[in-house]
Amino acid sequence: MTAGTVSDRPLEQPESASAAVHTEKLTKVFGSITAVDGLTFDIGRGEVFGMLGPNGSGKTTTIRMLCGLLKPTSGAATVAGFDVKTQGEEIRRNIGYMSQRFGMYDDMTVFENLDFYSSLYGLGGDKKRKRMDELLDTQGLRPWSGQLVGTLSGGWKQRISLACAIAHHPAILFLDEPTAGVDPAARRRFWDMVYELASGGTTILVTTHYMDEAARCQRIAFLSRGHLIAIGTSEEVTKQFGQPTIEEVFIELQRRDEGVTA
Repeated sequence: MTAGTVSDRPLEQPESASAAVHTEKLTKVFGSITAVDGLTFDIGRGEVFGMLGPNGSGKTTTIRMLCGLLKPTSGAATVAGFDVKTQGEEIRRNIGYMSQRFGMYDDMTVFENLDFYSSLYGLGGDKKRKRMDELLDTQGLRPWSGQLVGTLSGGWKQRISLACAIAHHPAILFLDEPTAGVDPAARRRFWDMVYELASGGTTILVTTHYMDEAARCQRIAFLSRGHLIAIGTSEEVTKQFGQPTIEEVFIELQRRDEGVTA
């Protein structure tokens, strides 16, 4: 898959029976605060799906529920066919997760981090050694395998984090602002890897504040104060809001959330 062919994928929302991710009125309440309110959407298998919204819109809470790390207050969701309420362990075995903080251990080497996460995802023996060798080569990490992660740049930490997240060949990959704090060249390389994974059938859900990255997704969902307020291609969403670009949609949403009038 290349950036130029992303829009060739079907635009319609997939049927839930064949969806990699399905949510139905998914809701999470913390005390008096409703962080996520009645989300209903599907993500097709092999789709690159973007989730956008101002800070506090519910993106990370949604991902944590879909990863089986946080139980919904109400509603339902399945990930890779497993129920988020009752089958969290099964979900975690079938997904990869990468956060904006990368989640690496700075006082361990690149090799040690990869070894640790490979074991955590259930790999062992010859299978683990073979997969680690593959990742060290395909991600360009072998020259740095003995270096402490804490001494590396943000771009290299990002690459290591992605390698750890895909060590077990997950069916679905959750990326929570994975390019925050890295340079433009590293961001471009990262998205090349995302497309390569998607072309191999991996379903990818990514949250981002970079509008050029949002445009690379096949479909995007906009959240505002826990509500899903738009879903579709970039063209469909900008048309719905009557704005020329996704960036203008985002700015308008932020104005609304902050109570600012033009």
